Amino acid sequence: MGGEDSRLRAVVTLAQGMAAARTPRESWRAAALGACHALTGSFAALSVWERELGRLRVLANVGERAPDEDEFPDGEAYPVHQFPEITEFLHERWAGGGEPNAWVETADGPVIGAFGYCHQRVAALRRRGRGCCVVAPIVLHGRAWGELYVARPAGAPVFGPQDADFATVLASVVAAGIAQTERLEEARRLAYTDSLTGLANRRAVDVRLEEAVERHREDGAVVSLVVCDLNGLKRVNDTRGHAVGDRLLERFGSVLSLCGAMLPGTLAARLGGDEFCLLAEGPSADDVVRIAGELCCRAAELELGEGVACGVASTGDAIGPVRSARRLFRLADAAQYRAKAVRAAKPVVAGREGPDDPVVRLADAPSPTAGERRRFRGRHERPRT
Repeated sequence: MGGEDSRLRAVVTLAQGMAAARTPRESWRAAALGACHALTGSFAALSVWERELGRLRVLANVGERAPDEDEFPDGEAYPVHQFPEITEFLHERWAGGGEPNAWVETADGPVIGAFGYCHQRVAALRRRGRGCCVVAPIVLHGRAWGELYVARPAGAPVFGPQDADFATVLASVVAAGIAQTERLEEARRLAYTDSLTGLANRRAVDVRLEEAVERHREDGAVVSLVVCDLNGLKRVNDTRGHAVGDRLLERFGSVLSLCGAMLPGTLAARLGGDEFCLLAEGPSADDVVRIAGELCCRAAELELGEGVACGVASTGDAIGPVRSARRLFRLADAAQYRAKAVRAAKPVVAGREGPDDPVVRLADAPSPTAGERRRFRGRHERPRT
């Protein structure tokens, strides 16, 4: 009875650890650690089966890792042909009415009378000083998702049939946790994604810009914001219909994404309606202005619309102290407002017209009156201290 209670507590602990995870990585680590402790192993790994690439890719390694085993490896993957049980066991045996049960292997080969192979996995046990392992398929949405692997060192008791059965239960708990993590990730993705263009949305920009400006205040990192207003959208909607207008928004979104990719780590976003932006952290102000110019050229070549009005504000230019995300937004918006007013074919850049720069003066002026075209997005912004 005591052993059953202990294993039940281990299952609960594993489930709670995965439920408390805030990111996929935390969830993977909690799954591997929970299984390692539950099976009194010295090492555990969680891997995903990437069908399209024909390989098992390791997501997390925990416990007593070998020198070539990182906790979250970038490139540790194994061709499926090195693990024939993946195809034979998960397809033929399962499709024939069997269950996705775990199995045990040792450094000397498969346990007598048990399913297994003397192949690369056995060689890996020997190479890393491990005596045995239990491998449990993880099944998600009715399909093989990956595997849970727990090992013990050479000289430790070999996993037995009861351990394999318990590993099968643990794999089911891990599968439920992974499903929950995927649902949460999808919810987060939708919360920070514009549904029409697939770009980031205003909420994502708010969060990322706050973080970037905080880093700028701490270490002087260059933060730049490009704000764009797509010209001619209303005319397209009025004359050709909103479906065509949506197509224009999607096409410009693709152009924006392409240009943003020229600046590593840049966030491309749709703020709403016909307004878009690029948020760059790290690249110089000149590089950002150059890409903004490229964006203007490419937008002018779109079959629909009438180009784009583009404003740039960067902490790398003479715009004065930037102590809040709101000020950088106001500067970029004021530059875009000026570009719109003068029908500029190139970006207007805050802080590049001398000590009395009109864009900086406009951005730092008191809030616009109700009669003006915009309020620098004040109606969208959360209160800031």
